[in-house]
Formats: sequence, structure tokens, C-alpha cells
Amino acid sequence: MDITIDVGNYKLNIRAAVIIVHNGKVLVHRNINEDHYALIGGRVEIGEDSKTTVKREIKEELGKSIEITGYVSTVENFFEAKNSKYHEIMFVHKAEFVNEDDKNIVETLKNIEGKDYLKYEWLDLGKIEQYPLRPELIKNVLKNQKFPMHIINNDMEL
Repeated sequence: MDITIDVGNYKLNIRAAVIIVHNGKVLVHRNINEDHYALIGGRVEIGEDSKTTVKREIKEELGKSIEITGYVSTVENFFEAKNSKYHEIMFVHKAEFVNEDDKNIVETLKNIEGKDYLKYEWLDLGKIEQYPLRPELIKNVLKNQKFPMHIINNDMEL
């Protein structure tokens, strides 16, 4: 069971994400019905640690195995989506594909769970500012490569 809890007029969401970088590009996903990219990952399940979450999510979504190579960031993320306010805690890890052939993938990947609306694309880190990546502050993490980092992102501040 995913850790998403309704608290008043908010949803508390615990998420884990992964940064996989090859040849100066980072692998992200995009819902084709949305206008932005996000780090690959998903909601942490009850009793599951964030490392296990990202390994499970990559296996479920792409059919690939990854090895965690470091801890990147904790992001406290406040935003609105689909008429709901979210308070999200996101744990971001760095990883590599286990299979050597997977490390050479450069093309857009498809979701193997049948979620055709999800596309997995490689974004050029040298041009990361040009992409609509959310949360926006994750771009600084990718550019600066200084880990670990604690970030508070509040898209609801006036």
C-alpha cells in the first residue's frame, strides 16, 4: 500500500526517485498528458525503504535492474495537482543500470506495465534549464552535483 495520506485539505505523499545519468544526460519520465518532466520513481509502500522503492519502480516500469550508487537529496515538496494540495517528502538516490547493455540505451523508453501515457526520455544536463522539470529546484541538484542536499520547494507560496 502506497504511503499517501489525506490530512485535512492536503495529501501527504512519501515518494522515492532516482537519478540515472549516462553520457551527460539524465533519464526522466513524462506523462504525455502533462506539460512537464519528473524524476523516475514512485510512492514508497508501507514498510518499504526508499532504496527498495526505486529499485522496484524501475523494475516494474522499465523491466530493468538498478544498483544504488549514492544518496542525492531529500526534497520537501509543496504543490498543487489535479485540484489537490500536496505535501510530499521525496528521497532521491543516484543509480546505474546493472546490465551493461542497458548503460548504452539512448532512445526513449516505454512503460512495460501498459501505461502508454508514460515516456522515459534522456534530457541533456547541459541544457537542463530549458526543460520543464519538476520540482524546478531539482535542476540545481543536477547542475551542481553536490550531494547530499536538503531542499524545500514550495510552489504554493505567494
